[in-house]
Amino acid sequence: MNSLDDAPKPHFVLIPFMAQGHTIPMIDMAHLLAKHGAMVSFITTPVNAARIQSTIDRARELNIPIRFVPLRLPCAEVGLLDGCENVDEILEKDQVMKMTDAYGMLHKPLVLYLQEQSVPPSCIVSDLCQPWTGDVARELGIPRLMFNGFCAFASLCRYLIHQDKVFENVPDGDELVILPGFPHHLEVSKARSPGNFNSPGFEKFRAKILDEERRADSVVTNSFYELEPSYVDSYQKMIGKRVWTIGPMFLCNTDRSTIADRGAKRYQLIKSTLEEIALGLEASKRPFLWVIKSDNMPSETDKLFLPEGFEERTRGRGLIIQGWAPQALILSHPSVGGFVTHCGWNSKIEGVSAGLPMITWPHCAEQFLNEELIMNALKVGLAVGVQSITNRTMKAHEISVVKRDQIERAVVELMGDETGAEERRARAKELKEKARKAIDEGSSYNNIVLKNFRRCILRPLSKEKVGKIVGRKGTWKGNQG
Repeated sequence: MNSLDDAPKPHFVLIPFMAQGHTIPMIDMAHLLAKHGAMVSFITTPVNAARIQSTIDRARELNIPIRFVPLRLPCAEVGLLDGCENVDEILEKDQVMKMTDAYGMLHKPLVLYLQEQSVPPSCIVSDLCQPWTGDVARELGIPRLMFNGFCAFASLCRYLIHQDKVFENVPDGDELVILPGFPHHLEVSKARSPGNFNSPGFEKFRAKILDEERRADSVVTNSFYELEPSYVDSYQKMIGKRVWTIGPMFLCNTDRSTIADRGAKRYQLIKSTLEEIALGLEASKRPFLWVIKSDNMPSETDKLFLPEGFEERTRGRGLIIQGWAPQALILSHPSVGGFVTHCGWNSKIEGVSAGLPMITWPHCAEQFLNEELIMNALKVGLAVGVQSITNRTMKAHEISVVKRDQIERAVVELMGDETGAEERRARAKELKEKARKAIDEGSSYNNIVLKNFRRCILRPLSKEKVGKIVGRKGTWKGNQG
């Protein structure tokens, strides 16, 4: 084959971790790849497919070359109830361990499925937390790209933390430790750093994740180079492999509002927290839209979670949405002037792309690192003042409640007319322009254009390799190159 233009259509196999925050960006990735001429197989399970059924139906209706493949998850074989297929549905550590075992058992059915396809897979792009996919890629003789749902800033932090074992002899989880090898001075604590299954019982799984991270051909992130160039460069240099920044991916998914969020477990919004948020918003005297979604979300008939008379007193300047809401669509509305976010990267990249200054309210995982990036590196954020982690396994009495005066102060300051607020808004607007340019014609566009992928990763397959993939050497009738 003499020309890349004559190469077979690339066939990407996408394998998310089965949790909503991991699945949504990979659906965006599927649309992005399909837009640029790739064929995509999106691997899921029956229950998880049902959660995104509207997305599947829409892709089929529009003839988008994305094939959603629901493989049966062997729940009973690992001791889980049938239908327990998503990490959002469980809280107990032993159940999470069983679920990761079940995911690993998809190896054989996935290989069998891919061997039956007329167009052989070009590569696997799989979540960091699906390390078994590295064995699949090696069995088929194709590259495995690791998808990390973090930004480059947090990814670099996480890598250095594990590589240098910075918390090994630090007994206090809140003690700040200087992170060696970072591009500038940065202090981190164990309690507010990503864990990657650091709790007892996950040792083998964690070791497999780290081993497959080292063996991956390259890394894919939902960020863009213009947002964090020094951190992308440092991360790439540190891991010694290409980091493909291809975000903000959601900007290429015009049907993203169809993605459902049914049944997802959320951080607990206990009564005292809801009361403090409500009274803080009321005291700020600013208009607001408040989306409430949690494990114990109040029903339409149960208003006891909110202070008595709150909705009446804020009527005309406040709107409450219970349950799922099209966040990206809301953030892009010109009347929205700020965003209070838990600092998950999906929300952060949406806030950046909407050009909004943000109030940061991190809970756990890498969210405190994202807060650091937004506040001190990009300077478009304002902290509400969270000091302690919150995760969905905590009991109500273990959760540290942010007070109403902190919320009032943050809202008033973010939406004010002072010099600092104006500067935050101006920087946020610049980032919005960079985000759109990155995906339309800049770094992300250049990274995702399939000629670049063919040249750097998706090397044209030989007839011998095609035969190995399809399992019947010499009989594949497609375009073999």
